[in-house]
Amino acid sequence: MSEIAQLIIGDKTYELPVIEGSEGEKAIDISKLRDQTGYVTLDIGYKNTGATQSAITFLDGELGILKYRGYPIEQLAAKSSFIEVAYLLIYGELPTEEQIKKFNYDLSHHTLVHEDMKKFFDGFPSKSHPMGQLSSLVSSLSAFYPESLKPNQTAEELNLSIIKVLAKMPTIVSWIYKKSLGHPYIYPQNKYDYVTNFLNMTFGQRTEVVEIDPVVVNAMNTLLILHADHEQNCSTSTVRIVGSSASNIYASVSAGISALWGPLHGGANQEVIEMLQKIQEDGGDTDKWIAKAKDKNDPFRLMGFGHRVYKNFDPRAKIIKKACDDILEKLGIDDEVLEIAKKLEEVALKDPYFIERKLYPNVDFYSGIIYRALGFPTDMFTVLFALGRLPGWIAQWKEMKVHKEPIGRPRQIYTGATNRDYVDIQDR
Repeated sequence: MSEIAQLIIGDKTYELPVIEGSEGEKAIDISKLRDQTGYVTLDIGYKNTGATQSAITFLDGELGILKYRGYPIEQLAAKSSFIEVAYLLIYGELPTEEQIKKFNYDLSHHTLVHEDMKKFFDGFPSKSHPMGQLSSLVSSLSAFYPESLKPNQTAEELNLSIIKVLAKMPTIVSWIYKKSLGHPYIYPQNKYDYVTNFLNMTFGQRTEVVEIDPVVVNAMNTLLILHADHEQNCSTSTVRIVGSSASNIYASVSAGISALWGPLHGGANQEVIEMLQKIQEDGGDTDKWIAKAKDKNDPFRLMGFGHRVYKNFDPRAKIIKKACDDILEKLGIDDEVLEIAKKLEEVALKDPYFIERKLYPNVDFYSGIIYRALGFPTDMFTVLFALGRLPGWIAQWKEMKVHKEPIGRPRQIYTGATNRDYVDIQDR
């Protein structure tokens, strides 16, 4: 027999169904609460509200578990590629050899962006933030592909829109980077796989062939896989609620990019490096800053340690730590900022203060270090996060469309003034 929750309001008792997810998660279904009782719930920040039922990503913050479509993140990061994971998230299953071959073919034939988009780059101020550029450029794709505006696309049309945004994102991201340097743009080449193509467009030169180190490619694949989806977070729920209005995929993803831009969401890895630079500028005394972090009266906090969701070790951090070690060893980088990061990591993994509070280095800590080691400026970090998160946004948008979910419409508890009479300006 299914469980029933009871809600007592005054002398009336209401029965609310309890639903259970495939991993044992339980929820009280209040979908008809307002119709039945006239009441709504108040849940500021939606911390206790399930806005949808999804089959894409499962995470358990208490146990440190993250799965895409049922596959543990540890297995995917060790054995898969970013594009294979993208296929899994978007279409629900790991691809066969023929399916991944076609997927790669389709992507490679849509990597070019319209030449007129270069004019947008020319219009951006030289100091404009890369995330502002990315959000604008992705949204502008809807102007180049007006067929995407149809609210009821066929399955083929919808899939083509998915392919286009996934294929063009690396080109746009790499061109944003090239623009910041004043360097000529590098066009995509079909001979490369998705990640190598991106790295070539980012770090390549028109006048010479640049060999992309396989260690760098592997690290980038790992980073993108670990960022590919993370359940109903701020940017993902933004993509879904924008998409629920029948908005096109480019506008929906652009909204997700804007949500990710916030320092409380996608900007954390940038804040890690900025913190490390601050410690360096102060003389590099990590003991001093560790003491500041422990002092409850000091406003300083170590960025990149602990996680809002994970109450245990972030499973992504375990994976990315190895990629980080491999990159630093392979590239042999002599960087005082990265040395400070190593010292902080060593303390956090051994010091009882951090262990008891579960303040372990998280995925943002290590990803920031890797991006810096690869030569990316800090204001590009969140753009790279968006590149990795793109398959998850697409999968969530597609799932919302397929399920024909209603337009999102949160409620509120009004706390403003009640009835007031208008007063003419001369009498105020």
